[in-house]
Amino acid sequence: MINSVGDTPNSGAGEPSHFTLDRHALARSFDRAGAGYDAAAQLQQRVRAELLERLQFFALEPQTILDLGAGTCHGALELRRRYGRARIVALDLAPGMLKAAPRVPWPRRRFERVCADACALPLASRSVDLVFSNLMLQWCDRPGLVFREVARVLRPGGLLVFSSFGPDTLKELRVAWESVDDATHVSQFPDMPQLGEVLMHAGLAEPVMDVEPQRLLYPDVPALMRELKLIGARNAASRRPRALTGRGRMQRMIAAYETQRCAAGIPASYEVIFGAAFGASAARAEPATGGHGDAAAEGYSVPLTAVRRSRR
Repeated sequence: MINSVGDTPNSGAGEPSHFTLDRHALARSFDRAGAGYDAAAQLQQRVRAELLERLQFFALEPQTILDLGAGTCHGALELRRRYGRARIVALDLAPGMLKAAPRVPWPRRRFERVCADACALPLASRSVDLVFSNLMLQWCDRPGLVFREVARVLRPGGLLVFSSFGPDTLKELRVAWESVDDATHVSQFPDMPQLGEVLMHAGLAEPVMDVEPQRLLYPDVPALMRELKLIGARNAASRRPRALTGRGRMQRMIAAYETQRCAAGIPASYEVIFGAAFGASAARAEPATGGHGDAAAEGYSVPLTAVRRSRR
């Protein structure tokens, strides 16, 4: 299941106040999901196609492209097709996802797979022209660390495009669980203003975001749960319950979810946030402390009214 979050991200430049992820558990979950991921990830494929389409609005001739959270590398392969002269770096936390990537045609030297954490990119500062990140940020409990790393590796004027889930994602599942117990079973993701604040604190320039609702339908609740498991979306919270969910509670949750059934099946809503921002000048892109980590932009702030937003 999508990992649980104990607190809405509302403190520390839009970052979660108490929630942390077990990065090792997260990597293991996606590592196991690699082989069957593509067959189950219908929404991820749809959002990736939309994010790729949005690149047409930017005049780009990138030399180096980073696919951040590349998964099975289909986005990276499409970026390679579009920008044939560019060096493509497909980076993901889970080696099993990278291993499941399709065979890369010659020349391989323009396509590199790297297993690493988005919070600590093994790339030189100001070495990347385009960062492409599709539905990866929801697996980062501190997106500010990711955005600061992106700001560090982007060349001045380089482009970041990303997608992430918003707070209405899986709201039907959340409501069903809330009728059963007080535990948190579904993530609470940051909204657009929170992501905008984190972007600007990271030193990225001219952020713009919009949101698109998506709705999938399933024959029953177990079918939704199986898909979440197949794509590796398990509970990876550091404080997650270690015991299995009891059969009785699961059946009560399913019964509550069934009350939301429509004629076409069981609905599952997703709120997809799309965003873009540019690499700032070298002086502005570096954190105030001159390095990575939490001491980011204590003396740097931009009002959230400066974040341009639109809702389709």
